[in-house]
Amino acid sequence: FQKAKPKISASRRLFLKTKLLKKAMALLENDKQVRKDERERVLAERVPALQMSGLSVQDLQNLCKELHQKIDVVDEERYDIALKVSKNDVEIQDLSQKIYELKGKMKRPNLRRVRVSADAMLGALLGAKVKESVDFKANLKTVKKEEEKKEEVTDWRKNVDAMSGMEGRKKLFDAGQ
Repeated sequence: FQKAKPKISASRRLFLKTKLLKKAMALLENDKQVRKDERERVLAERVPALQMSGLSVQDLQNLCKELHQKIDVVDEERYDIALKVSKNDVEIQDLSQKIYELKGKMKRPNLRRVRVSADAMLGALLGAKVKESVDFKANLKTVKKEEEKKEEVTDWRKNVDAMSGMEGRKKLFDAGQ
C-alpha cells in the first residue's frame, strides 16, 4: 500500500492556507464592525440621547421616575426570558437523555464478584455510624417468660378440713372475687 502523492506542492498548499486565513480574518473583522454598527443603531433608536440642560428639578425627578419604570419593565422581560431559557434547557436535557436511552447504547459495566465482610457491608450501608464491629447478640432484647402460677400441692386432707363448713365457703367466695 503506497501513499498517493499530493496533487499540490507543499509550498502551494502553504500559500493557499495563508491566503484563506487572511480572507477569514478580513471577514471576521468585517462581521465585528457590522455587529458594532448594528448595536449602536439599535441603541440610538431605542434610547434617545438625554437632554438634561435647562430642566427644572421637578422635570429631572420625573425623568428619573420614567427611566426607573423603563428599567423595571426591561428587568421583568429579562427575568421572564431567562426563566424560559432555563426551562427549555432542562427540557432539552430531558429529551436528549430519553433519546440516548431509546437508542440503547448505554454501556453496562462488567460486574465483578466482590467479597465483603459483614462489618464492611454494614459500614457501607450505615455509613460512619458503625465504628467497631457490631455484636448482634448484645443488641437483642431479653424476653423473660412469665411462669404460670402453679397451685401449691398440699395434703388434700388438710385442705378438706379447712374448707369444710361455712368458713371454707367464705374463703372460696373471697378468693373468687
